[in-house]
Formats: sequence, C-alpha cells, structure tokens
Amino acid sequence: MSDMYDKINELYDRRREIELGGGDEKIEQQHAKGKLTARERIDLLLDEGTFVELNPFIEHRCTDFGLGEKKGPGDGVVTGYGKINGRTVFVFSQDFTVFGGALGEMHAKKITNIMDLAAKTGAPVIGLNDSGGARIQEGVLSLDGYGHIFYRNAIYSGVIPQISVIMGPCAGGAVYSPAITDFVFMVEKTSQMFITGPKVIEAVTGEKISAEDLGGARVHNTISGNAHFAAANEEEALAEVRRLLGYLPSNNNEKPPFGPIPDGDDYRPDLADVVPIDAVRPYDVRHVIAQVVDDGSFFEVQKDFAKNIVIGFARIKGEVVGLVCNQPKFMAGGLDIDSSDKAARFIRFCDSFNIPIITFEDVTGFFPGVKQEHGGIIRHGAKILYAYSEATVPKITVILRKAYGGAYVALNSKSIGADVVYAWPNAEVAVMGPQGAANIIFASEIEKSPNPEETRAQKIAEYREKFANPYVAAKYGMIDDVIDPRDTRIKLIQALEMLRNKHEERPKKKHGNIPL
Repeated sequence: MSDMYDKINELYDRRREIELGGGDEKIEQQHAKGKLTARERIDLLLDEGTFVELNPFIEHRCTDFGLGEKKGPGDGVVTGYGKINGRTVFVFSQDFTVFGGALGEMHAKKITNIMDLAAKTGAPVIGLNDSGGARIQEGVLSLDGYGHIFYRNAIYSGVIPQISVIMGPCAGGAVYSPAITDFVFMVEKTSQMFITGPKVIEAVTGEKISAEDLGGARVHNTISGNAHFAAANEEEALAEVRRLLGYLPSNNNEKPPFGPIPDGDDYRPDLADVVPIDAVRPYDVRHVIAQVVDDGSFFEVQKDFAKNIVIGFARIKGEVVGLVCNQPKFMAGGLDIDSSDKAARFIRFCDSFNIPIITFEDVTGFFPGVKQEHGGIIRHGAKILYAYSEATVPKITVILRKAYGGAYVALNSKSIGADVVYAWPNAEVAVMGPQGAANIIFASEIEKSPNPEETRAQKIAEYREKFANPYVAAKYGMIDDVIDPRDTRIKLIQALEMLRNKHEERPKKKHGNIPL
C-alpha cells in the first residue's frame, strides 16, 4: 500500500517530466538556433527565485491526426507569475520544443487564465512568443483560442501594461496579439513576424523573399513600425523589458514608480548653445533631452522608425515623463504619416497609464507631397490632434525654435488642452515660415517692384520681425511664458510639481472614434 511519500515522489517525477518540455534533443536544437528554452527565458526575465508556475499539468484533449498518442508537456506554454524589481508581473512563455509552440485550445486557456488574473490583480502581462502559429490538428479550436486572447488584449488595453517579446517565428493569427499589446520587442536574426510566410507569398504573388527580409527585427523596427525595440540577443531583449517596466505603473490606477532624485543644480548653461539660432540649421534634439532629463534616464522607443520624431520615457527629478520631440535632423522635423502614427500611439499610452507628456517642439509643418496626401496624411495627422486633445494627464510643451501652421496646433498647443506652454526667446510661432508668408502677403508688391529680390528679402525680414517670435502668441495667452533656455529643466520641474494632482473630467461616453 502506497503512502503519502510515494504520492509526493510521483508528483515530483511528473513535474520533472513537464519541466523537460520536448526533451533533451529538442532543447539542444533550440540552443543550436541561438535560442533559449521557455523556462530559461523566464529565469532571465524575473527576479531570481520568484517564478510561481500555474497550470503545469494541463494537457490537450485532441485525438485527431494522431495527436491522441502524442503528449505535450504543459501543452507548449509555461505560464505563471513572479516579480521584476520586486513588483508582481504575469508571464507566459511559449515552448518551441513542444509542438513547435503551436497554440491549441488548452494552450490558449493557460494564457487567458494568467491574463484574467493580471487584470484582477492589476499587474502587467509579458508574453514571450515563440510559436509556429495555430495548431492545425485542433482546427477551429485553436482559432477560437486565439480569439479569446485577442479579446483580452483589447479589453485590458489601457488597464494593465501588455508587453510582447518575439523570440522566434510568429506567423498568421499569432501576430495579432502582439500588435494589440503596448510594446513589442524583437530579437535580431532569430525572430520574425508575418501574416503569411515567404512560401505562401511566393505561391500567390510570385515574389521571392527570405523570412528575415519579410518580417525580421530590422524590417519591423525600421520600415513597418510594428515593433518598438530590437535586441542583438535574447538576454539583451529580456534585460530591456526589465528596464522598460521600471518606467511603468502596474496598472491604470497607479502612478509610475518614482526614481532616485538627483542632487545638484538644475540650471543648464549648455542649453543656450544646443539649438542653432538659424531656423534652417539641423541639430539633434536628443542633445536637448540629455540636458533636461535626469542623467542617463532617457529610454527611447521606436528609435529606428519615423526618425523625424523622437519618443521615449525619462525621469525629471525622479518623476517619470513621456517625451514627444520633433527631430530637425531628419526631414527638417516635419510630420509625415509614420511619425504621426508613432507619436499618437505613444501619447495615448502615456495618457492610459498616468505618465505626464512633455513635448519639445521644432516643426516646420506637415510634410508636403503627393505620396503623403494620397497616403492619407490628413487622417494620420489628425491622430496627433486627437491623441493630445483626448489626453488628461499633465501636458507641457516647450517650443524650442519653429512652430508653424497646423503642426503648431497639433503638437499640444494651448488650444487643444496643453496645461503649460513655454517658448524659448528664439522661437518662431506663426501660420507659416517667413519666406512663404512674405511671398503670399506681399505678392503684388514684390511683383510690381523694380527689384523683386530685394523687396522680397525686405518683406521677409519685416514679417520675421513682426510675427516670427514668441511674443505675439504670448500676448494672446497662447504661450504661458518665454523662458531662458538654461532654465528649461527648472521650469519643467516646477510645472510637473504643480500639475501632480491634476484632475480633468471629460464628457461621459463609451469611447471616441479616433481617425484610424
């Protein structure tokens, strides 16, 4: 007759079998591809010894296509919770050594279980994706499983942070869940995302392309904008996830964690020389950011996509902020389709999770061109307007140099709800640049002049003197103050402190209809 210790030994034997996943051979194959196993990834991601596994004994119940004879430990996914920097997070990690990480009915059940728990307890969800897609043998049950995940991705959006890490192939329906989540990390050379793979594309359209060139980390971080971060290897990707979480609250009812408050003077003498006074000379806005935020705290998001706008998280005097900054180094800082999408989505994320938004503005306008107009720049540009107008978190703008036309209005102007707008003394706030304005306003005078070029230059100078400065806008209350550039950090610290308890009610509604 067996006793309790026999039962306990059986329990540990079963656990060991599950922890082996697809077995030693499959694990070796995984390592040979430069990939870690599902459990190794969890160990790297979480604080040591904090992982608590849930539903390890779940098994599939499919008997079709020979699957009845096949056991899949954990059904191809490891789920549970643990801590990152002492804060609870929920995690699922797909196990490529079991059924190629393919998603079936019970696999999805494990994932939805931890998503529901995360929502109930107010903790982030991190998905480590390494999957061949839907488990074909299970047919519609696997598709139904995806649906349950997508639904939760959508309804928990803006409630808890959701992070996807792509660590292998991710195809078909498997890519829609990451696309709904807040941030997507990819690993160079070993991770891909696509709706239809290279073979299907070749069969349908005749186009030949490799998996990496179709949906690799570089493609999604530079061309499509589907991913936010790329890492050289899995260890680096998981370390970056840990870093990102340091800027985020656990849920939408919390504020982001305060960081250490740096000592020292907040006056920044170097800021007077960072931005060229000449309105057409380029510079790197990151140099302004580096001067204003706490040392080394800037964490850029989507740095290789739509480079004419720079977004990311940082700390100012320990407080987390989201930064949206025109980048004159690329496309003269003008706004196009991609940069509008990039900025709008980031603004909405910050608003969802109580992160104040600071805008550094130096913009000539929306980028002109047939391609932009036909691509829907009106609709895409409207997203920025919508996102800023909708946001109720503290919103501060600093006009560094140019603020022209509709782009000035769209980039968190006073009229669309900015709490505080500052301008540097060299700022030009106007309907358009002096050259264009002079050509329109004084067209007949220039035309009739015996020396048109001289008259044009004279009229440009006249317009610049009269309108291309911050004082006209300040006179009408559109700018709260014109500040010494060297005081920028001090002014932002003061404004953030003043706005800390900001509360703003909006008309009751289900949700707005953002121009997608």
